[in-house]
Amino acid sequence: MRITSIPQLARNANRVREILSVLSRYGLADWISRLNLGLAKGIFRGAEGRLADLTTEARIRLALTDLGTTFIKFGQIMSTRADVVGMPLALELAKLQAHVPADPPEVVHRTLLKELGRPAGEVFATFDEVPLASASIAQVHVATLRDGQSVVVKVQHPDIAKRIHNDLDILAGLAELAEKYVEEFRPYQPKAITAEFSRTLLRELDFNRELRNLQRFVKNFAEDKTVRFPVPFPQLSTARVLVMERLNGITFGEIRALEGIVEREELAKRGARVFLEMLFRDGFFHADPHPGNLLVLTDSNIGVLDVGMVGQLTPSLREDMEDLLIGLGQNDAERLTLTLMRLCGRGGVREPAGFSSDVADFLGFYRGMPLNKINISGALTEMTDIIRRHHLMLPADIAMLLRVLILLEGTARLLYPQFQLMEVIEPFEERMIRERLSPRHQWRRLRHFLGDWRDLVVHLPSQMRDMIQQARTGRIEVQLHHRHLETSANRLVVGMITAALLLGSSILWAQKAPPTIAGVSVVGSLGFGIAALCAAGLIRGIVRSGKLND
Repeated sequence: MRITSIPQLARNANRVREILSVLSRYGLADWISRLNLGLAKGIFRGAEGRLADLTTEARIRLALTDLGTTFIKFGQIMSTRADVVGMPLALELAKLQAHVPADPPEVVHRTLLKELGRPAGEVFATFDEVPLASASIAQVHVATLRDGQSVVVKVQHPDIAKRIHNDLDILAGLAELAEKYVEEFRPYQPKAITAEFSRTLLRELDFNRELRNLQRFVKNFAEDKTVRFPVPFPQLSTARVLVMERLNGITFGEIRALEGIVEREELAKRGARVFLEMLFRDGFFHADPHPGNLLVLTDSNIGVLDVGMVGQLTPSLREDMEDLLIGLGQNDAERLTLTLMRLCGRGGVREPAGFSSDVADFLGFYRGMPLNKINISGALTEMTDIIRRHHLMLPADIAMLLRVLILLEGTARLLYPQFQLMEVIEPFEERMIRERLSPRHQWRRLRHFLGDWRDLVVHLPSQMRDMIQQARTGRIEVQLHHRHLETSANRLVVGMITAALLLGSSILWAQKAPPTIAGVSVVGSLGFGIAALCAAGLIRGIVRSGKLND
């Protein structure tokens, strides 16, 4: 295959070779080697030495780390999609962390001058040139405003946007190749997943989005004095610089430092309730509740950091999420099955009976178990495995939400090992049911129902008129999509040609058609040879694709 057939790859040939070389070093390039890319010749080899002893999941994590910012972010996003990559790989990808060397002070000051229009010395009373941390997209510095307010300043690395755009182009090209030529990847829609990732990462490059997220969280929890989000300073922030209040405290991960300061059980439950309020009350949630993003503040309240990754639930997705948790909590297999089919698309379930049976078996394990004994993270992990086994895909925000619940229970158990998230969810579940039965909710649903019928009545006549007009003029088009038919048709044609060659060669051989050598027809022998090669290639292709029994 010529590399120029994929423009994104042709534009970044050197970087493509670098990526393929890293994947090959970790033994992850088999699927690419099957494409016969001219650019990739001579660089493929298997994992060697100690790498061969690592799990596939660990090798994927190490390869993404070597490939840098974009691929680390890709891994972190895919850690939220256990329904696509499987829970073992999702858990491994969740370990991905980028430790990028900090930019020199002069580079940071140049960025601040360009973005704020003034030198740092005029904006801040003090500015610590040694960063607190340096991650893949930005680094963070401590500063003090002119009024004495302690703040942190998040400064984006220079040229990071250009590098990310180039890598996203390459990912799009590789996804196109994978979906077009690697049959086992097609059910997971690599092009759609890459497009979703691109949108997510490009949003993260714009710090104005993170600023608006902070403002929204601050507003949502304005009445709750037990939780705090850093207050941003819009007048000092741009797309590449974010200034926000500094929260002082101890992270949930520093367990030993918390000894004797707070009651761990109460702290774990309080932290979980904060995130459940985001989910059930607001439908807008922090999507990365790992221990480093949660603080115990000096006044024993909870601080929440890093709101770059968030999820948002539409009213319909929110109801579906509630149905999932109600079905799980009430051991209602029918409700849970129908909700999952609705979320993943009923047409995508190849074996509805088998899917329903798997869900019923899964819930059977929890039948009769008290709610406060249900391991929610284990249950959600098992449910995600069922979804993946049936080649289904959840909506991105629902997949992210399930990951939040799993991470939340794990983080809370660092503080209090006996913590059960389902026990904290139970009051929210009762509130959900009361809300659904309330007259206000029923009136809202009735209004939506009437609105849908109104739209149907208004638009149906004109749509019917257009269809009749197209029928009169003979312009009705019927599009038929045959999935995986191209490969089958090609094999069928090769098989017919092979059979025809065998038949024709047999006749020529039997008739000793000239020219002959030692009484054997040369043309007949040549036909036999070509037919044998065609048959061998056909059998080899079928066996390698794993579709021998299809």
